[in-house]
Amino acid sequence: MRLMISYLKPFGRRMLVGLIIKILGTVAELFLPMILAYILDSVIETGRVEIVVGYGLLMILCAAAAAVLNIVANRMAARVSADFSARVRRDLFRRTLYLSARATDRFTIPSLESRITSDTYNVHHFVGMMQRMGVRAPILLVGGMTITLIIDAYLALVMLAILPIIFISVYSVSRRGVPLYTRVQRSVDGMVRVVREDTQGARVIKALSKTDYENRRYDAVNRTLSSDERRAGVIMGIINPVMTLLMNLGICAVIAMSAYRMLRDPTSPSNVIAFIQYFTLISMSMLSMSRIFVMFTKCAASAKRIEEVILTPDEFFVREYGEKCDTGEYITFKNVSFSYRGRRNNLENISFSIKKGESLGVIGATGSGKSTLIRLLLRFYDVDEGQITVGGRDIATYSREELTALFGVALQNDFLFADTVAENIRFGRDISEEDIVRAAKIAEAHTFIIEKEGGYSYRLSQKGTNLSGGQRQRILIARAVAARPDILILDDSSSALDYKTDLALRTSVAESLGDTTLITVAQRVSSVKGCTRILVLDEGRVIGYGTHEYLLENCAEYREISDSQMGGALID
Repeated sequence: MRLMISYLKPFGRRMLVGLIIKILGTVAELFLPMILAYILDSVIETGRVEIVVGYGLLMILCAAAAAVLNIVANRMAARVSADFSARVRRDLFRRTLYLSARATDRFTIPSLESRITSDTYNVHHFVGMMQRMGVRAPILLVGGMTITLIIDAYLALVMLAILPIIFISVYSVSRRGVPLYTRVQRSVDGMVRVVREDTQGARVIKALSKTDYENRRYDAVNRTLSSDERRAGVIMGIINPVMTLLMNLGICAVIAMSAYRMLRDPTSPSNVIAFIQYFTLISMSMLSMSRIFVMFTKCAASAKRIEEVILTPDEFFVREYGEKCDTGEYITFKNVSFSYRGRRNNLENISFSIKKGESLGVIGATGSGKSTLIRLLLRFYDVDEGQITVGGRDIATYSREELTALFGVALQNDFLFADTVAENIRFGRDISEEDIVRAAKIAEAHTFIIEKEGGYSYRLSQKGTNLSGGQRQRILIARAVAARPDILILDDSSSALDYKTDLALRTSVAESLGDTTLITVAQRVSSVKGCTRILVLDEGRVIGYGTHEYLLENCAEYREISDSQMGGALID
């Protein structure tokens, strides 16, 4: 909660003003029973109607002041809690984007989504509640107790005897709330994961007639969430009934004590009426405080989950830059080994190098480590052993901005967002319209773009579902080449293209980006056979490295892939 408190500090002045207004409104509310008791005790017996009306108007004025002041304070509280949660969501989202790949794997995407949505809502709701009820309830409790002690100390002692029992009951139940609601939020993560998977794969689910299966899978996580919510609700739901019971017992005790004392030592009925009114206010304040305790348990669980993400240390460390190792090679992998989980190496002892302006093809079976190799080059993950250099420098000596500026990337599972074609290619960068058109022509996308209504202003749906698979891939390649990168990575980004379009794309890239170092990850031999060097991977190991002709003669696995795809022919 300390981090959440630090987010509230900039709003301290606004909260203080709201606190003062709330106090004034609550104090005005506390005066009402006192005025009523005075009217009953001293004003009515005078028999003067104008005085009774005057005090009645005073009660109306106090009630109106309490209403207006509380409304103003509540509006200020709503603005503070909205601005506060907006800052928390902004920083949480920003931190989520900067998390290392390992940290993202630890948290999982569904969990990060629920932290940005439901967890921030819980914190937002509690901050607003604290500014409304958290100020009013204690004032009513303390003010009511003080006034009742002044009116009749004996009757007030009845309430004082009950309060410790209430506090102990609330505390003992509330302390169990944080772990319960933490478990609920984990179940929310599981439900978000299933919903996310099913919405993204809705077409596949329908095509394979697995709707009933997915409904059963969702029902399972929904039942788990419902069970956890029910368990938390049952435990936390004890607070209100117990407090109501104790407060009602207190009221009964006050009435009984009043009746007993009036028989033995007559006291003013007006005091009893005022006392019961104050007792009602105190009861309402205690119920409000019980709601605060319940909400606090949710907030504490959610705040902890938010803080886990925001306080996650940046794992992108920049090492000290030593002497540049100029071997004439531009990209070098030297004895690189890597494991995602630290159990079995996903890449083992990978070594190769290419010069600037050359092209590297990476090919291998599914799961051979092709995409992992690209992730290491982009430094999404740090190597466990070995070294990767770009331009003679270890990539760990580059800042994040320096490193990413070198690359243009079209990844295997890349995305398009709901905006125009031009903005999807520009992607928030300072790229002119001329460069956007140039990139589209290189990617063989210009022709189909201008055929769309509005051309480059044609608006794509989310994930580009109003384009074909091949068209989406060409838009993504255009995005990758638009900024004229030093290194262009195409990670299986032409798999949806026919052979003719794929050949035209490779030819266009080769002719237009002569100084760019090209890395092509593909399943097709035809997509990599024209590369300067080809790296063949199998289960995380290099089993072949060289030109297409060299590998046909010296790498049985590559020759087998080539024969199965092209019948041994060298097609152009």
